[in-house]
Amino acid sequence: MTINDLADCIQGTLLSGTIYKNREITTGYCCDLLSRVMAQAPAGCAWVTVLANVNVIAVAELAEIGCVILPEDIPVPESMISRAEKENIPIISSGMDSYEISWRIHEAITGGKN
Repeated sequence: MTINDLADCIQGTLLSGTIYKNREITTGYCCDLLSRVMAQAPAGCAWVTVLANVNVIAVAELAEIGCVILPEDIPVPESMISRAEKENIPIISSGMDSYEISWRIHEAITGGKN
């Protein structure tokens, strides 16, 4: 699934990295502990987190995250968007909660299969 398809699937808005809208996402990862993301998140994943700060972008770049998703219309500071543009990290904002986003990613990628 592409980032553009993912944004549509979760009724999200691409806030940064629009030139990467065709980047492939093969899995999701949901976590708010930055050290855990650095150690465990699969490269190329869609990372769902409620954290909205520039440290998220640094971790996303280090862990080779495919995109960052912020749920529940959490406000995204301009400093985070600016850093994401610099580091080529797409950010998607969605009004859905983390559970719904994760479920939709799973359904879209697996077709509902375990």
